[in-house]
Amino acid sequence: MESLELRKAGLKVTHPRMRILQVLEQNTPHHHLNAEEIYRQLLEDGDEIGLATVYRVLTQFEAAGLVIKHNFEGGQAIYELDRGGHHDHMVDLDTGKIIEFESAEIEELQRQIAARHGYELEDPSLVLYVRKPRR
Repeated sequence: MESLELRKAGLKVTHPRMRILQVLEQNTPHHHLNAEEIYRQLLEDGDEIGLATVYRVLTQFEAAGLVIKHNFEGGQAIYELDRGGHHDHMVDLDTGKIIEFESAEIEELQRQIAARHGYELEDPSLVLYVRKPRR
């Protein structure tokens, strides 16, 4: 499956690309990885793929539309596979955990707000920064 995805994206099938795509797929859904985490996973699996190669491949994947790169406030860039469909994110300020969620009500409200201001919503993106209540 991975080699087909790479070919469809116009990328040559190479060992580093295949392995990085596999690591991303193994951590999907609902887990977002930074380049260092991908690199560590590759090392744990016995792959000798350098960190610079991981960054280069992730950049290629982003340009090809295979991954989405997020830059949440105060953190490193993280990556998730682009499986189509829209979702938003919550970031736990204490743990750094990223939670995906979908809400038709929020999507509709965003469209209404844009329309009230004379716009059409093109690419909505909502990030909620959250913290569990202290007791």
